[in-house]
Amino acid sequence: MKQIELTVDAESPITLEKFLLAKKGVSRRLLTKLKRQEGGITRNGQLVRSIDMVQKGEVIVLNLEDDSFLEPNPSLNVPIAYENDSLVVFNKPSGMPVHPSIRHQGDTLGNYFASLYPELTFRSVNRLDRDTSGLCIIAKDAHAAKLLQGCCEKVYYAAVHGAIPESGTIDAPIARERESIILRCVREDGQRAVTHYKRLMMNERYSLAEIHLETGRTHQIRVHFAHIGAPLAGDDLYGGLRDDIPRQALHCGQLSFREPLTGEPVTVTSELPEDIKRLFDHT
Repeated sequence: MKQIELTVDAESPITLEKFLLAKKGVSRRLLTKLKRQEGGITRNGQLVRSIDMVQKGEVIVLNLEDDSFLEPNPSLNVPIAYENDSLVVFNKPSGMPVHPSIRHQGDTLGNYFASLYPELTFRSVNRLDRDTSGLCIIAKDAHAAKLLQGCCEKVYYAAVHGAIPESGTIDAPIARERESIILRCVREDGQRAVTHYKRLMMNERYSLAEIHLETGRTHQIRVHFAHIGAPLAGDDLYGGLRDDIPRQALHCGQLSFREPLTGEPVTVTSELPEDIKRLFDHT
């Protein structure tokens, strides 16, 4: 059982439902699930109902059942780029999270996987940000997951602001921004992070970079290119502009790995999506 503690920060009394949905971004789907679950939501160890009033300073605990089941959602549609008995590689669209969270229950790659393979546990080998598009590999069993972990070579493509050199390496440590749980930054006391890139094309506004990661830090590509003054197009979290694209222009375009059972090398590719292609229509 996983527990999530949420402290009420409303200035005046508020219903539990309004606090969770409006203040904390809990999805209605998750709230409904917790209401049906015995002891799903508690306050001071006692069951609390969605219609009950909660006050500032009170701690609300969401008790999430720890199981491998994900609610199937067959209404989603994610192309499969490669599949065998050990794994499946999806070509994930931008805007879709890989894993369910408090804000996303039912609209994730995990939920689509559950609709295709209801008897299997969802085991993501490489995780993409919600707005990053491209190849995402899911192991179909624990053995395959163990063999694939850390052994997949990934190639990313990013449209960045301005002109960048024909090739280069960014070697700059990355740390968590002290005041944020999301933001990362380059800082001397951070973990070593190394990004290799080469420029594939450019125009008066953007450069298209092919990127190979030597390390795999959170937001590494986004932070590193912002650090050299070339933030990703659309990445307003790190200084990019959304004039021409409404999300960070980042795509996982190639995955290489050894098939877990046979050891044979496999390379899967994914074409650059249209929203990134359009940035270079007049190159």
